[in-house]
Amino acid sequence: MRLDLVQASAREIAASVASGETRASEITDSSLARVSAHDPKLKAFTYVTAERARAKAAAIDAERKAGRAPGPLAGVPFAAKNLYDVAGLVTQAGALITDDDPPAKADAFVIRQLEAAGAILLGALNMDEFAYGFTGENIHRGNSLNPHDPRHMTGGSSGGSAAAVASGMVKVALGSDTNGSIRVPASLCGLFGLKPTFGRLSREGLCPFVASLDHAGLLARSAGDLALFYDIMQGGTHRAAEPVCALLEEGAKGLRIAIAGDYFRRGGKPEAFAAVDRIAAALGTKREAILPSADVARAAAYLITAAEGAALHLERLRERPKDFDPAVRDRLFAGAMIPAQAMVKAQKFRRWFRDQARAIFAEFDLILAPATPCRAPLSGQKLMELDGAEVSVRANLGIYTQPISFIGLPVVTVPVWTEGERLPIGVQVIGPAWREDLVLRVAYDLEKRGVVQAPVASAFA
Repeated sequence: MRLDLVQASAREIAASVASGETRASEITDSSLARVSAHDPKLKAFTYVTAERARAKAAAIDAERKAGRAPGPLAGVPFAAKNLYDVAGLVTQAGALITDDDPPAKADAFVIRQLEAAGAILLGALNMDEFAYGFTGENIHRGNSLNPHDPRHMTGGSSGGSAAAVASGMVKVALGSDTNGSIRVPASLCGLFGLKPTFGRLSREGLCPFVASLDHAGLLARSAGDLALFYDIMQGGTHRAAEPVCALLEEGAKGLRIAIAGDYFRRGGKPEAFAAVDRIAAALGTKREAILPSADVARAAAYLITAAEGAALHLERLRERPKDFDPAVRDRLFAGAMIPAQAMVKAQKFRRWFRDQARAIFAEFDLILAPATPCRAPLSGQKLMELDGAEVSVRANLGIYTQPISFIGLPVVTVPVWTEGERLPIGVQVIGPAWREDLVLRVAYDLEKRGVVQAPVASAFA
């Protein structure tokens, strides 16, 4: 195979397959070999769909040989968080209690869209139980580990998705983001991560966690791959008027960009704020925007998450409490006791907070904020020091992501590296609702100029 599969972009892989230079079967076999070699260490996959992948690759090769166009993602390997339905597999959602569930009868909508475009599904990916966590740790399936330094965590809950992409096992991985579950692992594993506007991507076939906060999204090693997959995942129902890929070259020129101040400039470690300043300098901005009461938004998001999550799992909690991860179970039990009055107040505050964000976006096109308060903690680490206080790792990795997903805004996390550091940290590029084009344009511009990059972890390159 002449193509360098690890370094090639999704577009380059598809072009190579379409031209006949490389067979989809070669790419699939090579990708599956990488999974076999590296996944036992990283614990990214819960299922490997080798037979299905090889059958799909053979069909693509037959299409091309017959003179038919194999699709814009022909031969591109991807995988999906085990929260997405995959026909014939149990949608475990990171839990033990789901093992007795029947296998899914059909693929999730976004998987169908990607496979129709020629992408090849390699399997399902590890995650925090029921997506209720920020660490990528799972007591049932094992902890997914950070490919840049396997002593450290991936972040979560889309931890397996991040590990699979950062190690080069797949080009793109599907994740989900309720409070930061794409953006946190993207930050800790040095990837581009897209959380679109709430409702932009179909959640058909996506196991729910918090219906009013859940987003389908994805992680990739390039902004271009992110945009290409995003355009195709939309399908016909929610598709934007013009594909984002067609707009990427417009870059950041002419955009009014601000740095999120106040809440987003405190509580984290110096590297989190230094990363934001570096991106701001590259984009030529020093202006600041204040999103008021972001701390209250985070608290309200926590409350809604606990209450809705508990309502979803109440029957299982009553019948099989011992089969849950104790940390998840205890938070769900607490959520079940939240009074309705508190939920009503949280939802009313959400409307007010959304109005404050709209006012800011009348003045600015984009806002920059940290994605995580620190680089990746050690796997299994329970406590860390932030702002002079010892706090829970699991509860606090999402302090900067929760206020944003609370009102469903589109975000791309971009990876920032500091010379001499083995681990990256991410910055959120936040846009107004339905403007995925803006956040992806800026991510692409930063990547093109070499300000940000998402290399395959050196041990796996």
